[in-house]
Amino acid sequence: MAIIITDECINCGACEPECPNTAIYEGADDWRYKDGTKLSGKIVLPNGEEVDANDAQTPLSDDIYYIVPGKCTECKGFHEEPQCAAVCPVDCCVPDDNHVESEETLLNRQAFLHGE
Repeated sequence: MAIIITDECINCGACEPECPNTAIYEGADDWRYKDGTKLSGKIVLPNGEEVDANDAQTPLSDDIYYIVPGKCTECKGFHEEPQCAAVCPVDCCVPDDNHVESEETLLNRQAFLHGE
């Protein structure tokens, strides 16, 4: 499953640079599929949706840091544990029950994002 940042976030920003997929953004910041990935231009997401990886997407939160579920791999393929959760001083990076995914799905996403 993806990781979510709860409203207990203190906006310290410790999690953002730790994400190998650049899936973490500051509240109110637009996000892009291309950020921190090998994706560029028109792409077809694993769910079949066509998007432009360079286009700005609407922020998922205006107030606190947030994680884009479609870019989160729980650090599979990079680290033994989610790095955002490992560095969070208030333990607000937790599993997202709304995005439960298998390890295979997460590894496939990692390969999709990074062209491996």
